[in-house]
Amino acid sequence: MKSLLMTLAFTLFAGTAYADGHAKVYFINLSDGDTVEAPVFVQFGLHGMGVAPAGVDAPNTGHHHLFINRAPLGAGEFGEDELALPIPGDDNHKHFGKGQTEASLDLPAGEHTLQMVFGDLNHVPLGMGLASDVITITVK
Repeated sequence: MKSLLMTLAFTLFAGTAYADGHAKVYFINLSDGDTVEAPVFVQFGLHGMGVAPAGVDAPNTGHHHLFINRAPLGAGEFGEDELALPIPGDDNHKHFGKGQTEASLDLPAGEHTLQMVFGDLNHVPLGMGLASDVITITVK
């Protein structure tokens, strides 16, 4: 019974954090303006929700996506409609649907923009509040 109450309390807290806009995604080890070496190691941060693999329908969870060298969420090819569409899978949209919280990226030398976007079980963004700021890094 105590375990059930703890689970319920966590679920309610996570739901409240998300509903109140307190959930967020962020880069743990990278900042705007960083110069890094290839391969680029990226750690995904999440506060106020949980990570679950794609296809898993668990309350207040989702999984990470990384936008590389493209317009910020909501300013891409489909504009604001992008918020209701599944994130594509290509060189500019990396999916971490197994629940990964870090990755190693083979990016060529030069400047690159990165944005983390948290998506639901079907890869649909969970809103602008669950997209990180866009950062620019330089790969040596």
